[in-house]
Amino acid sequence: MNVDTSMALMNFNKAQDSHKLSLKAESRMRLDEQKEDAKLREQTDNFESLLLKIMLEQAIKNDDILYPKQAGSDIYHSMYIDSLSQELSGSFGYSELLFNFLKEQQNQDKANSKPMAKFTNGVKNPYGESK
Repeated sequence: MNVDTSMALMNFNKAQDSHKLSLKAESRMRLDEQKEDAKLREQTDNFESLLLKIMLEQAIKNDDILYPKQAGSDIYHSMYIDSLSQELSGSFGYSELLFNFLKEQQNQDKANSKPMAKFTNGVKNPYGESK
């Protein structure tokens, strides 16, 4: 007795292909999310660097009577403050707090937008487009 399994095999292959496509889509979404997180982390680090620069400018003033200012000392002092604030950014905790807050806000926005799409999917408004 011969049993024709070609249809079952074809359906199995289609299911495997669709599963592979869904895995690829998930991995693409994860990569996109990681890229967004990296960009957000960079921006929060830059913001922390700016805050640190403002604090360091006030904390490290170059007003010493014993050592008079040289030509260009303001430039070197500014460069020192810039490099110090860049190196310290990301380690004080402001960046982490801001990143976590913005990430939470982003997740809430995504969660709030999904349920509406689920309820209105395929339903037309008889009064036209709503604003």
